Amino acid sequence: MSSRILSLCLALAALAGEALVATQALAHGFGQRYDLPIPLSFYIFGAGATVALSFVIAAIFLRNAHLPETYPQLALLCSPGSRRWARRVAIAVSALAAGHFVLMIAAGLLGAQTPLRNIIVVSVWIIGWVAISLCSALIGNVWSVLNPWATFFAAAEQVYASARPNHSMSLGVSYPSGLDVWPALFLFLVFAWMELVWGGRDVPARLAEAMLFYSAITWLGMFVFGRKIWCQRAELFTTVFGIFARFAPLTSAESGEKGAILRFPAVGLLEGDHRTSWSMMLLVIALLATVTFDGILETPLWAHVDTAIIDSPDDSFLWTVFGFSEAAALRFGRTIGLVMFVMLFSAAYLLTCKVMAVAGGKRYEAADLARRFVFTLLPISIAYHIAHYFSYLFNGGQLIIPLLSDPFGFGWDLLGTATYRPRIDFVGPLWQWYVAVGAIVVGHVIAVYVAHVRSLSVFRERREALRSQAPIVSLMIGYTMLSLWILSQPIVETNPGG
Repeated sequence: MSSRILSLCLALAALAGEALVATQALAHGFGQRYDLPIPLSFYIFGAGATVALSFVIAAIFLRNAHLPETYPQLALLCSPGSRRWARRVAIAVSALAAGHFVLMIAAGLLGAQTPLRNIIVVSVWIIGWVAISLCSALIGNVWSVLNPWATFFAAAEQVYASARPNHSMSLGVSYPSGLDVWPALFLFLVFAWMELVWGGRDVPARLAEAMLFYSAITWLGMFVFGRKIWCQRAELFTTVFGIFARFAPLTSAESGEKGAILRFPAVGLLEGDHRTSWSMMLLVIALLATVTFDGILETPLWAHVDTAIIDSPDDSFLWTVFGFSEAAALRFGRTIGLVMFVMLFSAAYLLTCKVMAVAGGKRYEAADLARRFVFTLLPISIAYHIAHYFSYLFNGGQLIIPLLSDPFGFGWDLLGTATYRPRIDFVGPLWQWYVAVGAIVVGHVIAVYVAHVRSLSVFRERREALRSQAPIVSLMIGYTMLSLWILSQPIVETNPGG
């Protein structure tokens, strides 16, 4: 059964996420810092201890690997009538998303070039990235309905089929197996660079041009290889949102007699072949590394890096060899930092897997374990997304209300909401901090559980499985503490008297 059967629940939830969006300008920083009721170190070490305790509990009470099909499931949209109704809603939502896609490009090219007055900035960075990624992780694969590139190409295929029956609009070239999802990995790194480094990320016209360029690449790939195979392997957002959706409680039913399945969150991480490809493994790591780097950029630590770049001597290679302006030099530093973060996270994970291989009796090579356990990191990535982007969704997200009435910034009031003024203090720093702590701890505890279940299915003996878990649990504990420290920097006053 196609994943479009899920559209009733998923797409409507994703559209509701449109009301929870903001721009980069409103998302970062509070302009206010709080002194916590207990020292910051108590939170950090307490969170690490909680993750460690969760491993002890799992090791004591979880003695056998549980296959995904052994967990309770609830079938949804079972009747033909409910599935037909869901398909109709899916078509309507797909058309709405495609129309919004056209509106974004038109607003970017023709509208006001002020970020907070043009709907494209909000739509790309928060609706298109934050809201849909979190909906994909916490609900299900909403992108299968919302994908505008697939919608437009599918419509063109239908028109072509009616004009030339029994002919395909795609060339049908065989997709090289060696490519796997390497194109999606490369495009994701470019997307992360655009979000965190690119000077045009909040310039409406530049965003519209980037969308048109990506559209040309995507439709060309669909034309050459076919729409479905290109989306599965190379289309950036289908691949990334599909990774997040592995964690989600809603999924499509394999049987044609059922429309959807409601399951426990994270069960999908245990499905399928244990060994993923190298490119998929690196993409999962990059998802975690890039959002962590986004958090690092808001810390005093990175402020010192920026200061050091600007204060470089006049004979520095930044000015003499490259001829950078100060803004270009700062972007160069962030680019190097982004690449190094992805490499550092990859190296740390591979090193951990090497220690796992030794601790597990050298039954498996480190590379093999790395491909088997990488999806155990996904709950951590989702938790950090929630912790990092929470204030986006509830403070700056209100900005979508006036923008829906005046998407071009021309002074319109189409829906009567143009005069609405967002309350950017709706979520205070203290509330943001507690959500961050809760999300990080819960995400890491789930990751520990998934890793333990996976180890019991990979290793033959329970003793080997327990020994093999020590390195990856240590990595998770360390990242728990590091991530809370990073998230605390824009929020927590660690030295009120200073």
